Amino acid sequence: MIRAYLLYTGEDGDSHAKRGSIPAGSLVQADHALFKETAAHSSFDWHNDPIPQYVITLSGILEFTTKTGETFTIYPGDVLVATDHTGTGHKWRLVNDDPWKRVYVVYNDGEDTHFVPDEK
Repeated sequence: MIRAYLLYTGEDGDSHAKRGSIPAGSLVQADHALFKETAAHSSFDWHNDPIPQYVITLSGILEFTTKTGETFTIYPGDVLVATDHTGTGHKWRLVNDDPWKRVYVVYNDGEDTHFVPDEK
């Protein structure tokens, strides 16, 4: 299992997060991938994700926050399943001295992300 976080818009219109995983060997039909790097100590204020995508962190440690005060931390190797395309959004900030290197994998709309939430 690969650790993952689902970032989604709830019925209340706010962004929320669930911790879970994606089973190894999961196959997802993807449209394209984008590689990106952001300097250490950067942050990005309130926003929504524009399209359904996985964000796979290669380096950097990030703290994400939703408007409702939910927080979670992403480490290298973690997958963010970004689906909060509407609503109040989220923000992030790098919390270590490494740049954020990541891969955005844009999957086809309606594709099964294979996200499995942790049991409470």
